[in-house]
Amino acid sequence: MKKIGVLTSGGDAPGMNAAIRAIVRTAISHNLNVVGIERGYTGLLNGEIKELQIASVGDIIHRGGTILKTSRCERMKTDAGIDEAICILEKNEIDGLIVIGGDGSFQGANKLGRSNIKVMGIPGTIDNDLAYTDYTIGFDTAVNTVLDAISKIRDTSMSHEKVTIIEVMGRHCGDIALYAGLAGGAESILVPEEKYEVHKVCEKMLQGKKRGKAHNIIMLAEGRESAAELQKEILNHTGIESRVTVLGYLQRGGIPTAVDRILASKMGAKAVSLLMDGKSNRAIGIKDNHLIDIDIMEALTKRKVFDQEMYSLSQTLSI
Repeated sequence: MKKIGVLTSGGDAPGMNAAIRAIVRTAISHNLNVVGIERGYTGLLNGEIKELQIASVGDIIHRGGTILKTSRCERMKTDAGIDEAICILEKNEIDGLIVIGGDGSFQGANKLGRSNIKVMGIPGTIDNDLAYTDYTIGFDTAVNTVLDAISKIRDTSMSHEKVTIIEVMGRHCGDIALYAGLAGGAESILVPEEKYEVHKVCEKMLQGKKRGKAHNIIMLAEGRESAAELQKEILNHTGIESRVTVLGYLQRGGIPTAVDRILASKMGAKAVSLLMDGKSNRAIGIKDNHLIDIDIMEALTKRKVFDQEMYSLSQTLSI
């Protein structure tokens, strides 16, 4: 192992820069050369490769986003794209590649790993939707960003005695809504993993109103339905007009929390260590507060288990 490359792919996540920093500095400390591949797999196919030094990653651990930029690449879904990427990696004498991203990024990494190039996957996505790991880089920051938004929205919701629907990201995973909703004291949390009847949400609102509760916060995961649809359903059932706040890409940015910085640093260093040990096609994760690594394909096929206990707790505490 003489030279390793690192790229970030898919949606950006706070903590990606901390992982890049750890990869570069760990590798250099072991006398390895490091190159950064800009704009994800698209940049790889376009040959956007640059050498990284210790100074290249100075003063980035606290920054959100990714200094390497990122993108989504349709060409990497084709055999021709994979073959071209392998040729470019070999031409640039890159022995190992570390990919930071979500499930789509891991799928590309798995295909590249079929060559002589050793590949590592680091989970970087705010959605926390990779089943093999307890947490992904960026999730904790996203939850805290949403929690801060809930606090601000609650002030206005309470002052105007309104029902507010807050729609958050997560694709088909409700973890952001669940964690932020529980921590933020939301009256209802609606996620893709759990069926719900809108009339029960409305009943809870009306019961609260009878005992003097002037406002309601409803957390809605985007994979459940759109906030606009839920707004109409609530109006039809109760005659109550609700306000909608869609947090959108606000959730992806911002200063990463200490949790995400530390997790990213540990995973970045672990990826370099595994490459030096001659391992390949491994996905790095964390289970029960211990770093793990498993086969990338195995990581992609694991089924995400929803935290039913936490969801039940949120329902109990929001009566």
